[in-house]
Amino acid sequence: MTTRTIQKTVIFTRPFLMPRLGAVQPAGSYLVETDEELLMDVSFPVYRRVRTLMHLHEVSGDPRITGIANIDPDELEAALLRDALPE
Repeated sequence: MTTRTIQKTVIFTRPFLMPRLGAVQPAGSYLVETDEELLMDVSFPVYRRVRTLMHLHEVSGDPRITGIANIDPDELEAALLRDALPE
């Protein structure tokens, strides 16, 4: 099975919470990696998302990475939309 990893950086301007993270995360830049696998039973290249990982910082705001969490991409999108709302 052929897989690929897509990386992107998301930026939160305020502290945020996502259900799978369990704790409020500080504002800042976060690396998000999405692993996808190539489906072989179709006549053109199609990839299916297998997992999405988010590299986390210490809650104190220290930019050093302290862990990686498996996240739901829909929860990430919802958190980014909340972050974009005016205070």
